[in-house]
Amino acid sequence: MFPLAVVIGVLVVSMLLGTHVQPAQALPAHPRSCPEGMAVIPGGTYRIGAGGQRPEEGPPAKVRLSPYCLATHEVTNRQFAAFVDATGYRTVAERPLPADQFPDLSDGERAPGSLVFRPLVPEEPVGPMAGWQWVAGADWRHPEGPGSSIDDRLDHPVVQVAYEDAEAYAAWRGAGLPSEAQWEFAARGGLRDQVFGWGDTWDVNRANTWQGPFPYRDSADDGHAGTAPVGSYAPNGYGLYDTTGNVWEWTRDWFAPGHRLLADRRDPRLDDAGASSDPREPGVAKHVIKGGSFLCSPSYCSRYRPAAREAESPDTGTSHIGFRLAAQPLNQPITSSL
Repeated sequence: MFPLAVVIGVLVVSMLLGTHVQPAQALPAHPRSCPEGMAVIPGGTYRIGAGGQRPEEGPPAKVRLSPYCLATHEVTNRQFAAFVDATGYRTVAERPLPADQFPDLSDGERAPGSLVFRPLVPEEPVGPMAGWQWVAGADWRHPEGPGSSIDDRLDHPVVQVAYEDAEAYAAWRGAGLPSEAQWEFAARGGLRDQVFGWGDTWDVNRANTWQGPFPYRDSADDGHAGTAPVGSYAPNGYGLYDTTGNVWEWTRDWFAPGHRLLADRRDPRLDDAGASSDPREPGVAKHVIKGGSFLCSPSYCSRYRPAAREAESPDTGTSHIGFRLAAQPLNQPITSSL
């Protein structure tokens, strides 16, 4: 999604400087056999993907899911802060690039940082990155870089987290990340083949997305510019919040165009990084992210549909990607993978 050399470098540091943490106590059980804060998703057979939209979404493929649990909202800054306080974990964005791996870079160029979106000023031309830039010092505590803070955003979704950061938090909570098939089925809220999580007609008041001329000004007609507190909009049919917009969410699957590798399988998941491919950046294995974000608008992105998907490098933290947790119901078998 962001083919920057400095971003790719973070993948190296994530492998070399990974942080190990001890798991927390298991989450308390929900009366319906799900951990607290999670909804029971009944499973079933459905068609993942969509036809007639973007090429990476189709053709649709039939898959079957066992019952599972999914968090009702994205992990918040408050929750992630508790994890960091308990473990001392440092995210990928907080770790400098190693000098021995990048001897030609200056200390400043090896400094920790991440990708930040900043609206363009009027008349500024829209380049390939459309407002995105690498910002030294940007991390989950400082989502827009030095000078920004989460002090008044503790109940907003945590951002600037790479895939391994999301995995580390999930392991600490005794949970995991959802597969793409699980995420999409849950985001549909029990509906079949509908465009959005509530039906076929777009409703600006149902989700946190971008209104106005992108990438210049978000008019916040939906009530928010930037991230919104989790649960600010009505839940879907399964009681899940913010599966449309707010922030993109990591899934366990590696990205490949279409759903051929998942078709006609039970509890499918693409675990083979070697099978990952993104035509825009050949040779770079990426994970699937789902849900769209506060930056999606009809004129840009528009991937705020359950079937929509995007490819993201696992080392990349950005100011519009977060995650939510998944778990197995009590006494249920572990799902199969590819």
